[in-house]
Amino acid sequence: MPVVLRSSPLLWARVAAMVFTCVAFSVALYGASLTHGTGDWCIFCWSFSFVGTLLIILVEMFGLQTRAPISWKNFPITFACYASLLCLSASIIFPLYFLKGYTGRNEMINCRIVSTVFSCLATIAYLSEVSLSKARPGEVAGYMATAPGLLKVCETFVACIIFVFINEPITYDQNAATKWCLAVYCICFILSAGIIVMCVGECTGCLPFSFARFLSTYALLAVGLYLSATIIWPIYKFDNKHGGQSHRPNSCGSSMGLCPWDKLLAISVLSALNFILYLADLIYSARLVFVTV
Repeated sequence: MPVVLRSSPLLWARVAAMVFTCVAFSVALYGASLTHGTGDWCIFCWSFSFVGTLLIILVEMFGLQTRAPISWKNFPITFACYASLLCLSASIIFPLYFLKGYTGRNEMINCRIVSTVFSCLATIAYLSEVSLSKARPGEVAGYMATAPGLLKVCETFVACIIFVFINEPITYDQNAATKWCLAVYCICFILSAGIIVMCVGECTGCLPFSFARFLSTYALLAVGLYLSATIIWPIYKFDNKHGGQSHRPNSCGSSMGLCPWDKLLAISVLSALNFILYLADLIYSARLVFVTV
């Protein structure tokens, strides 16, 4: 089997991302002394991104794209987008939990600083890969290489973060309004994730209706659902008249990472962010002319 490795900006972006993630998790495991469970998440982000990028490089090196049971027009850029978001989250979470409040210049602090720096570099490398891989005007490409496809990845990732914050501690069982918000997050996540799976698995042709029309209809529905959650969640969590707490507790200043009130605020911000993402998705989906999916 011939080995083909053509030098290109895309290849070098992948190699750089692979090296940066490898350094990030290697240094963290070597001397960062990660005792909090959040450290496991950061290690997962870096190692998962490293392994996935390595597999993509190997598949293209040995020319196995046509034998892969997935759409190679959609999978690499989908993975790169998720990897960039994973590394970005690790670049934010890691210093928040493992550098905030620590002083000194011992080996542990130095290792944590190095992991944070290389995590940021890996994020930039993956964003470069996404930029190099995305569809250009008039170019025949897979759906995931278009703006709506990349927005779907961001929407599902933001929803996953919301699920983490809303379940630790559980904050959605206050009343029917907050349960409605949870339902919105779940419905939109499941449908967006299903669209991604169908595109990567090349199953869109199996639908009994137009995939393009379904995308536009779903985007319109998601905008309405997230608009309701963006309005309802802050009212019932930060308005004293509805059982909320408008001021940040003093105890939050001494807690490591995010306290429960901070997580409620983060859910409000992320809900608004996903509303904006779905609104942009709706605009792009209404304008997009599908050449191939």
